[in-house]
Amino acid sequence: MRIFSVALFTAISLSMIPVVSAEEKKADPATEQAKAKIRAAGGSVLELAQNDDRLEIAFHLSDQKITDDTLKTLAGLSKVASLNLRGTEVTSAGLAHLKHLKDLTHLHLEKTKVNDAGLKQLQALPNLEYLNLYGTEITDAGLPQLSSLKKLKRLYVWQTKVTRPAGLALQKQITGLAIIGLPEEPKPVAAAKPEPAKPEPAKPAAKKPAEKKPAAKKEKKPAPKPAKKKAEKKKEEKKPAPKPAAKKEAPKKEEKKK
Repeated sequence: MRIFSVALFTAISLSMIPVVSAEEKKADPATEQAKAKIRAAGGSVLELAQNDDRLEIAFHLSDQKITDDTLKTLAGLSKVASLNLRGTEVTSAGLAHLKHLKDLTHLHLEKTKVNDAGLKQLQALPNLEYLNLYGTEITDAGLPQLSSLKKLKRLYVWQTKVTRPAGLALQKQITGLAIIGLPEEPKPVAAAKPEPAKPEPAKPAAKKPAEKKPAAKKEKKPAPKPAKKKAEKKKEEKKPAPKPAAKKEAPKKEEKKK
């Protein structure tokens, strides 16, 4: 019975801890006011975890137009871990409203109007670990301004004007940095091997004119006698054999007249 009582008391005590913690936790009026402004502007605000009061703020799903003025709603907040501005109308000038977000670790700026000037504003965010610049107007000229962000681990530069040499140079300045979306290294062009000379096709030997053999003399056959017509043959057959010629009688001597 005693063991059961101790277990029951322990269970009740543990169940009351979150309640006591919630009662002891006092909401900061400035923070609550800032949250209300963010939601009114079309953003969402969530706590990072139950035991982590840092905030995750997102404007990328808003049905309202998000501009540089919208970022003024962040002024009353300090514990912001993640900010998503993807696809909004935010420009480099608007990033000046993020300078006080010292706890910011994740920043989405893909498909915004940010350029090289905006990267200078990000130098005020020492804890930044993730930065997405996909589809922005940044170039090689602005990339070195990120070299002071020593905690940066992942940088996305797809569809920007950043070249491979500039990205590799930044990786050397920040240990452990992975830059995703750099152009592929051009493959070395293989030197064209000279083609071996093809042997000229042998010309066909000229055909010698065939020696003409003397034509064999043909023996002239006597021309066939024309066949007699049948009618003539019949006539010849009907002709009587010729009579022997009568002997000429000697002329009688005229009696001598006496």
